[in-house]
Amino acid sequence: MTHPLITASALADALEGANPPRVLDCRARLGEPGAGRRLWWDAHLPGSHHLDLDRDLAGPPGEGGRHPLPSPAAFTAVVQRLGIRPRQPVVVYDDVGGQLAAARAWWMLACWAGHPDVRLLDGGLRAWLAAGGELQEDGDPEAMPAGSDWQPAYRDDSHVSAEALLADAATKVDVRARERFRGEAEPIDPVAGHIPGALCRPSADNLTDDGHFKSAGVLARELPEGEAPIAYCGSGITACHTILAYAVAGRPLPRLYPGSWSEWIRDPSRPVATGD
Repeated sequence: MTHPLITASALADALEGANPPRVLDCRARLGEPGAGRRLWWDAHLPGSHHLDLDRDLAGPPGEGGRHPLPSPAAFTAVVQRLGIRPRQPVVVYDDVGGQLAAARAWWMLACWAGHPDVRLLDGGLRAWLAAGGELQEDGDPEAMPAGSDWQPAYRDDSHVSAEALLADAATKVDVRARERFRGEAEPIDPVAGHIPGALCRPSADNLTDDGHFKSAGVLARELPEGEAPIAYCGSGITACHTILAYAVAGRPLPRLYPGSWSEWIRDPSRPVATGD
């Protein structure tokens, strides 16, 4: 796996190179289906294609939570439609420091599907503009590059089910805001609290004030220790951001609990804790 981040200046150079990356615009707004596509339509990095959180990076909501993983067959259709193949680098970006769909796309492509060269634009759209990058203001959201025939070899050991998590003694890292972890506030799900025994380390703490990832050394000191940790959040999206932070830090990657809190609470027999 390559280093998971790319700077805006390095991306600009790569786009002029002999093997330019496939750039995927992953902007999204939770609770606003279609918002990402509208943002792409308004303006986007030149040559980028829109990758939709709800349509492309998740299966239908239900017993598996708000953003369950799509089936391998469904995601294979997505990567083939976008012309993604292992020989071409991929760069993903959003406008929130990678905390939503960009980090999820990185995890699905690099950790689950096994693409060898996927990077996230550090600082996202703001960093691109600050570096003097231009935006494209026209394009057909339905226009696709030439398709690929890539058949990813999906890694089942990259994620865990609710049942496996319940039986696993590994460190569990809850990346939601501390007030949600403690059960003091729950703006999205019907039950507040956290999985018993979990540690709280919000994904927002992975970033500096300007929206870039903290340095590898800082992240290595701050991220929770533990053998084969498991990361979770509300619905398996921002947990991917923390998995990416472990990669930046050079630490072994946590496994993802894709269903996360929104799946966990669907079974009343699963334990719930509150407080610290």
